[in-house]
Amino acid sequence: MNEDLRAQLHALGQKTEYRQDYAPEVLEAFENKHPERDYWVRFNCPEFTSLCPITGQPDFAEIRICYIPDVRMVESKSLKLYLFSFRSHGAFHEDCVNIILNDLIRLMDPKYIEVTGLFTPRGGISIHPYANYGRPGTKYERLAEQRLFGRE
Repeated sequence: MNEDLRAQLHALGQKTEYRQDYAPEVLEAFENKHPERDYWVRFNCPEFTSLCPITGQPDFAEIRICYIPDVRMVESKSLKLYLFSFRSHGAFHEDCVNIILNDLIRLMDPKYIEVTGLFTPRGGISIHPYANYGRPGTKYERLAEQRLFGRE
C-alpha cells in the first residue's frame, strides 16, 4: 500500500477495536481512481443490528448500500466498524437508514447513493425502509427521483 493511502486509512491493517456507541467518526474515505466514469459500488451488510429506542430489544437487518462515487469512496473496514457502532444505538429502522445515508453523503459527497434496510420481522411485520440522494441539479438528482418513485 502506498504511503499516501496508508496515511489516509487508519483502521485497515490494524487490530480491530469495536465501538459500543454510534460512531460516525470511524468512517474513512479514499480517492476514487476513476472519477471520470460512472459505476456502481454495492455493499451488502447482512449482520446489521441496532436497538429499538423504546423497548431496547435488538433489531436485525441486512443493510444494502449502493452508490456512484465521485472523488471519494468509503473504505470497507471503516464501514464495517461504523455499522457495528449501531449495535447499542437506539433508533427506529427508518432513522437508521437515513442516518447511514446522511453520514455517507457527508463523508464522500457521491454523485448518487441509496440505502435500503431489510429488517427481519418483529411481531409478524417486516420493515424495509429505503432512502436515496442524487446530487442536486444533475442527472443523478433525476435518477434518485426515478428510483424512489419507481419502487414498489
